[in-house]
Amino acid sequence: MSEERIKLIWDLRSIDAKEVAEHHVKHLREYIASKDLVDTTADCTEIFPHYYVAFILTSKEYMIQLRDDLKPHRGEYV
Repeated sequence: MSEERIKLIWDLRSIDAKEVAEHHVKHLREYIASKDLVDTTADCTEIFPHYYVAFILTSKEYMIQLRDDLKPHRGEYV
């Protein structure tokens, strides 16, 4: 059975949401590298104009650590 994957999400709504999301992803990637998290990625996506989400996709194993350190707005199983 494959390992469960978790998506931790930050909702960003503003006129400059795209730039904010891209900048947030830069810091998420720095965090991932500093903690040597395996099989973990960060990215952002447009939902609507002026509404973007930044997210980390990781294994369930890291969920508690990431939740406590980074305070995402929400999470979901993928």
